[in-house]
Amino acid sequence: MITILVPGFNDNTAVLHSLETFLAKAGIPACAIAPQPSDGTVGIECLAAQIATTIAATFPGETPLNLVGFSMGGLICRAYVQQWAGLARTERLITIATPHQGTWTAYSFNRPACVEMRPDSEFLTELNQDLSALHQINFTSIWTPLDLTILPANSSYLPVGEMLPILSPFHYTMVSDPRILRLVAARLRAPYDASRKNHRTQRATSYL
Repeated sequence: MITILVPGFNDNTAVLHSLETFLAKAGIPACAIAPQPSDGTVGIECLAAQIATTIAATFPGETPLNLVGFSMGGLICRAYVQQWAGLARTERLITIATPHQGTWTAYSFNRPACVEMRPDSEFLTELNQDLSALHQINFTSIWTPLDLTILPANSSYLPVGEMLPILSPFHYTMVSDPRILRLVAARLRAPYDASRKNHRTQRATSYL
């Protein structure tokens, strides 16, 4: 089993150091991959294509994958699973503070990936139109209602899998908050049923 960590907008692998270190100590070796440029000047599908190429070159064969994407990295992971045939190898996908429904802060820059992260963008509309691939894996979205980067914060909600709101104070604390690190490790250990097709959606009923 391979666990791939993908950072977000204007980020590199350094932002995921705390998570990568925590997972290693928990016995879950992880590899951070940061497709570039991450400043929005190329589209999310292009970044997903980089992930697909890197995974195929670095981890050939059919070894199963876990994916953990932070912020825009969650959309990159989704594009890999939903649009780049990553579903065949993926068992678990965890997104952290990812703008699944877009964010108003994406209007700050008129760059391809930023345009794609705007609410009701063509990219997000297409990506969210068919969520069947996500029903076939262990999908978890972790988000904070206090997020001032993903606006509105509940744009991190997606009606599939397990939605877990955690009261972490800021966007970037989401990848260093000990509660979230423990939660990510727990979700990566959750059993996966390769035959599941039940389209069941689980929702958290309280904040952690």
